[in-house]
Amino acid sequence: MSTRVLLTTCSFQDTPGPHHEILASQGYEVVRERGPLSEARMLELAGDFDAFLCGDDAITRAVLDKCGPRLKVISKYGIGLDKIDIAATKEKNIPVMFTPGVNHTTVAEHTFCLLLALVKNLIPSVDATRKGEWLRLTGHELWAKKIGVIGLGRIGQEVIIRAKAFGMEVHGYGNFWPEEFCQQYGVIRHDSIDSIFATCDIISPHTKLAADTKHLINAERLALLPKDAVIVNTGRGELADAAAILAALDSGKLAGYATDVMEQEPPAADDPMLRHPKVLVTAHVGSRTYESVPRQAMKALNNLVNFLNGSGPVFCANGIVPSAE
Repeated sequence: MSTRVLLTTCSFQDTPGPHHEILASQGYEVVRERGPLSEARMLELAGDFDAFLCGDDAITRAVLDKCGPRLKVISKYGIGLDKIDIAATKEKNIPVMFTPGVNHTTVAEHTFCLLLALVKNLIPSVDATRKGEWLRLTGHELWAKKIGVIGLGRIGQEVIIRAKAFGMEVHGYGNFWPEEFCQQYGVIRHDSIDSIFATCDIISPHTKLAADTKHLINAERLALLPKDAVIVNTGRGELADAAAILAALDSGKLAGYATDVMEQEPPAADDPMLRHPKVLVTAHVGSRTYESVPRQAMKALNNLVNFLNGSGPVFCANGIVPSAE
């Protein structure tokens, strides 16, 4: 019986690169779906696969229960593991592999793409000129603005490097504090998220999603922001309370919100975020470049192939690397 692999990540499927030929050469039976898949859809599919090559699909305990012993491995395209029940994978001895270190530059660039578009009024200006209008809106500089970076992992550090290049004053908060890096780039350390919100003109969260970080951007913290503050979110949609964001925008407390991520993806067509005049939304494309996708795809695929073949290194997120046999 051939190895059956469920492939759900759209970036992997849509972007050219050597990963397509390598996957085809393995002789796997590959079933392609357009993720991220809901728990309901995963439950429909579960039980018939030896491996998942997944994106942000809902791999819950119920899904893993239905998979049974046939599922040998989960290879995550990307680094976010919040959609996978890691505790359940440990109990079931299913290794979960991921791809650290492949998309940090791309996401940091997209962070500044959104930030510049927001503060320079890029979208309404271009919309106007495309209609033959000459709309001269006044924007803001980034120079000397205070940016608060929450989470100082790879992506957060790349954002800091770019912020310093723009002449910004960088403030940081995180459980992980790379001392040498922070000294080199003059990062001002804060001992609480509240302090970051009360101080900074721009908030940029890059922390992982967990129980204690869900809705870290909430009504109470939005109330602390200085005048004309903006938020750029290229982390996870669940880091922000959307209702609180919209209320702060409508009241004038928050000047703008730019995001690449939503709590529900894709969002409902009538989601008010999509058409709010002070909001910019991109469709979770922060790591989707012709350079980054093949890097992620090759690492995810190498993890999968090396595990199933029992050869070569794998990058395991949950500490379980048993034999594929």
